[in-house]
Amino acid sequence: MLQPAVNIMVKAARAGGGVLLRNMHKLDALNVVEKARHDYASEVDGLAEEAIVKELRRAYPEYAVLGEEGGAKPGRGGPSRYTWVIDPLDGTSNYLRGIPHWCVSIALVEGGEPLHAVIFDPLRNELFTASRGAGAQLNERRIRVADRKEPGGALLATGFAPRERKRADAQLRAIGALLESAEDIRRSGSAALDLAYVAAGRYDGYFEAGVHPWDIAAGVLLVREAGGRVSDFKGATLGPMNVAFAGGRQVLASNVRLLDPLQKTLFDAGYTKEFV
Repeated sequence: MLQPAVNIMVKAARAGGGVLLRNMHKLDALNVVEKARHDYASEVDGLAEEAIVKELRRAYPEYAVLGEEGGAKPGRGGPSRYTWVIDPLDGTSNYLRGIPHWCVSIALVEGGEPLHAVIFDPLRNELFTASRGAGAQLNERRIRVADRKEPGGALLATGFAPRERKRADAQLRAIGALLESAEDIRRSGSAALDLAYVAAGRYDGYFEAGVHPWDIAAGVLLVREAGGRVSDFKGATLGPMNVAFAGGRQVLASNVRLLDPLQKTLFDAGYTKEFV
């Protein structure tokens, strides 16, 4: 049975997903802005976030909000221990080009740590949910990370964040090193779904730099509750998920056995050394 807060999050995610679905066939008419080089948002991102926040604040007005489009907002009554961390459209570039791979991501963060998570893929009607200490589910069925014991034959995922292009050479060297043993590496365009797919055992691992809390907060909890591990490229725990750092952060996720070998490959290839 889902927690009451998760039920509200699911309702909010479906509301945001409905906005996205209704606007899918109006892409030519959308106003698109370039927030930074190669980093785009459209008016539909904002509309979806508004719909999500409306549902969440109707139930929990005292909680703070950290959204990709709306930024940080305090809850009613001032600072709160709880923060909704929202990406109303993770995979905007895919969405704007008609590529059917994007999602809504919502996390409830308590004191910096994800407490509940919802990732909703409206096109596939796939609903990923997790609560701390209660496991992870896909459409209310329990999911687990893959049980691969070594990088050989692994199917991995990564991303090329616009703000990380200065480290692209180092990342490509790391990809080359991983491909010496891995089966393949995917770049899907949605960090939230990459983490959800690791949690569901579809990917064996995922790594990316330059991501923000709204990209990964929900996915991080999904991976943990599915039996996996998450760290930065140096093996350290991730920072608080209710704070956005200007340059983003790194994330590496996989099952328990695979994380250390993947981290070592990134280090040996010189990619880890790019980050102070």
